[in-house]
Amino acid sequence: MKRFFLALLLGSAVLLQAQTRYPTIVIETNYGTMKARLYDDTPRHSNHYMQLIREGYFNGTLFHRVVKNFVIQGGSQDSRNAPPGAEIGSGRTDMELMPEFREHHFHKKGALGAPRKGDNENPQKRSDASQFYIVHGKVYTGGRLDSMEMSVNVPIRNEIIRTHYYPHKEELAKLKESDPHGFNTLLDSLLGVVDSLYQEAPGKFFWPEGLKEAYSTVGGAHHLDGEYTVFGEVTEGLEVIDKIAALEVDDKSRPRQDAKIIRIYAEE
Repeated sequence: MKRFFLALLLGSAVLLQAQTRYPTIVIETNYGTMKARLYDDTPRHSNHYMQLIREGYFNGTLFHRVVKNFVIQGGSQDSRNAPPGAEIGSGRTDMELMPEFREHHFHKKGALGAPRKGDNENPQKRSDASQFYIVHGKVYTGGRLDSMEMSVNVPIRNEIIRTHYYPHKEELAKLKESDPHGFNTLLDSLLGVVDSLYQEAPGKFFWPEGLKEAYSTVGGAHHLDGEYTVFGEVTEGLEVIDKIAALEVDDKSRPRQDAKIIRIYAEE
């Protein structure tokens, strides 16, 4: 009986750890319904958006900025009942939040993010938390992702080789002809130094775990990573993003046929 009770407690503890502090979010639009979850480790943003959702802040607004293979952005208060062709989507300075960048939350398809003003007027990268965007993105090939890593890392390694290996090239050439054993010993030593320095070198770039798979399957918008806060993700209804992203837009990226957010609510 004691063993059963202990197992029950342990099982309950694991279950509680797996649960999120936020309820499922339902996003109803005139193109279908999406469900999303907010992340526990971005509480500044998740709490703020949860409060806005409970207030009905986004109900009746539009996805006013739609860029295929990039994002659909909505929730602006001036988009509610906006006439066709009106320029909408200005942010609010009273709803700015300090960023919460997390390496393991990246801009895969369906990611929920907070827009912001540009770096020149907003060097702290504060979120304009009166709107939100959902990533549509594009699919990257594995080779393309590898090339992105190499474009950063190869120059770093080449610079270490230039400063720590090249000065010994003449010595290596002489040893190769006269003393093969000495050549191999020195070569191994130099390459060991290069490898060690490269491992410790700052500035190297590697994709976070899971990112390559996500970007090469469902897609995403990698250039937003580390620049904008991702605070949640769509878990059901990714096809709705596709429908909205496919809409014809005007020269301001506003859909010519409104993509309306009927309501967003918490599924308690």
